Amino acid sequence: MRRTAIALIAGVLAIGLTACDSAVRAQQAAERQAAQQGPPPPTTVAQSCTVNGGKPKVGIVPINLQALFFNQVDTGAQRVADLAGAQTQIVNGNDDSTTQSNAIDDLVANGYQAIIVDAVDTEGIKPAIRRAAAAGVKVVAVDAVVDDPAVSTQVGVANADGGKQIADKLVQISGGKGEVGIVGALNSTIQNERQKGFTDEVTAKGMKVGTVVDGRNIQENAQTSAENLLTGNPELGYVYATGEPALIGLAAAVTSQQRTGNVKVVGWDLSEQAVGGLRAGWIAGVVQQNSFEFGYQSMNAAIDLACGRQAPKDVPVPIQIVTPENVTDYQYYLEK
Repeated sequence: MRRTAIALIAGVLAIGLTACDSAVRAQQAAERQAAQQGPPPPTTVAQSCTVNGGKPKVGIVPINLQALFFNQVDTGAQRVADLAGAQTQIVNGNDDSTTQSNAIDDLVANGYQAIIVDAVDTEGIKPAIRRAAAAGVKVVAVDAVVDDPAVSTQVGVANADGGKQIADKLVQISGGKGEVGIVGALNSTIQNERQKGFTDEVTAKGMKVGTVVDGRNIQENAQTSAENLLTGNPELGYVYATGEPALIGLAAAVTSQQRTGNVKVVGWDLSEQAVGGLRAGWIAGVVQQNSFEFGYQSMNAAIDLACGRQAPKDVPVPIQIVTPENVTDYQYYLEK
C-alpha cells in the first residue's frame, strides 16, 4: 500500500508539472508569435518630392543609441523614409546637449532640409534649432517638448500625464500607503516631467516620496544609484523608474539584492529586463510609449516640411500601460 501511495503521489506531481510546463510553453509560444508579428506598420506614408534635384534629406538626432526606445524611434523613421524615398542620416546625441547642437549645425551645413531631434536639454538645444530655422531647415521635435517657434512640428506624449497614470497603478497596489523611492535622470527634461507627474499624484493619494537617486539616463549609473537606494532603505516597498535605462538598472539592483519578494516596481519603457520582472510579478506596471509611431509620425512630418508642404504643429502619440496580465501583447517592443 505504501508503494501504491507513493506511486499515486508521484503521478499527481508529474501531472502537475506537465500542466505547468505546458502553460509555460504556451505562454512562450504566444510571446514568440507576438514578437514575430512586429509593430503595426505605418498607416500613412508622406509623398516624396524632388528637392534641389534629389531626394529630400532628413537628419535624425536621438538622445543616444543605447536605449531600445531611441533605436525603435529611428527604426520607425527609417521605415517611412525608405517607403517614401527620402535620404537620412542618424547622428548619435550621446546624452549630451552640445553634441546634439553640433550635429544639427553639421546637418544644416551638409544641405539637409529637415531635422528630427529628441533633445537631451530642451533649453540648451534652442540656439542650434534657431540657427537651423534661420537657414531654412525645418525642425521636428520628437519625444522631448521644445517650446520654441523654431520647431515646426512636435511629436510626443504627455510625459507628466504618463507619470500620473503609472502613479495611479501603484496607488491601486499600495492602497495609498507607504514610501516610494525614485530612480530618475535629473539631466533629462522629459524624465523630470515624468517624475513630477508621478510625485504629485502619489503624494496627493497619500503615499510618501522618499529618496530620489540620479541615474543620468545611463544604465550602469542607474544600476549603481538603484543599488545605493535599496541598500540605504532596506524597508522600502516601492520604487519608480522614470526611463528605460533607469528601469533596467533598477531591475538589476532588485534582482542582485534579492528584493523581488518585498519590492514592487513601476516605470517606463519595455526591455528584456522589464518583461522578466512583469512575468515574475514584482514589476507591477510599465508605461510603454508607441516608439515606432514616434518614428513614423516624425518622419512623415519631416518629409512634408522638406517638400514645402504643411505639417501639423502637434502630433500626440498615445501611451499604453503594460502589466503582468497583458505583457504578451507587447512583445514586439523588444525588437529594434
